[in-house]
Amino acid sequence: MSDEPNVGHILQVGLGFWSSKTLLSAVELELFTELAKHPETLAELSARLALHPRSARDFLDALVSLGFLERRDGTYYNTPSTDLFLDKRKPSYIGGMLEMANHRLYPFWGNLTEALRTGEPQNEVRSGEADPFRLLYADPERLRNFLKAMTGVSRGANQTIARQFPWGQYRSAVDVGTAQGDLITQVALANPHIAGIGFDLPEVAPIFEEYVAANGLSSRVEFRSGSFFDSSIPSADVVMMGHILHDWDLEDKKMLIRKAYEALPEGGSLIVYESIIDDDRSKNSFGLLMSLNMLIETPGGFDYTGADCIGWMKEAGFRETRVEHLVGPDSMVVAIK
Repeated sequence: MSDEPNVGHILQVGLGFWSSKTLLSAVELELFTELAKHPETLAELSARLALHPRSARDFLDALVSLGFLERRDGTYYNTPSTDLFLDKRKPSYIGGMLEMANHRLYPFWGNLTEALRTGEPQNEVRSGEADPFRLLYADPERLRNFLKAMTGVSRGANQTIARQFPWGQYRSAVDVGTAQGDLITQVALANPHIAGIGFDLPEVAPIFEEYVAANGLSSRVEFRSGSFFDSSIPSADVVMMGHILHDWDLEDKKMLIRKAYEALPEGGSLIVYESIIDDDRSKNSFGLLMSLNMLIETPGGFDYTGADCIGWMKEAGFRETRVEHLVGPDSMVVAIK
């Protein structure tokens, strides 16, 4: 960033919620799903989405200026990115995460200042409601939609791990906190010799098994039920934890890494991936902001640097470690026993 004073950058970030909410409302209105069917004019979109004439043109043209739509000869089109990632009918849809951001995170982040001063979560728990994730797991349909949203956000990194990691050296893998199962699915699809296990709470089983079956992997990928707090991690040559460690406080992070170490044979590997913060803590803004989101959502969770994670891995007994970039803000930390 230039050392010259820049009021534009200050205003862009300070009023960033304007552009954020514009995108979130477009997802809520299913604008991109509509345009994926066929491009439409201002009048057609206004009628289809029930937009008021006072707002419709500014709303759509704001999305053009933000790079989420294209406009040619008065007709609006998705961009290649919004067509791929924000059309609800495509398996690449990541809008589930944005839907959650719109309905839950957007209002909760209004209490960030209080969170910074108290260290306390600012989600539903703040108003005395039950743990939202406990309620989520009690509702099969909500859980299914949530896990599908997690798949959409993670797929790019999952596919990169499936290609980039030296799977030829191993025969089996367990995905801890597997959710819908996309990580172990992508690994198994790209590496036909790998036998896979998805490890998660019992409520996840039917969703996982349906997803694995849809990908033709039921004979090679199985579900194991359990809590990683109360149970041992199933043994395998590779243990994977994607977007798991940042949910928990330091003591729990170290406990999970120790359990992974115990589940591995000599020469086995642990893969930890999420939006790993750069060691200088000055470049991966997404990772740092995700850590603030953990402040909003959890009692003790936080994101961390590659050096932090390597330190915990060495403490658990791992002999070799490395950090590798995956896609976007995500990197993996690999440790060998």
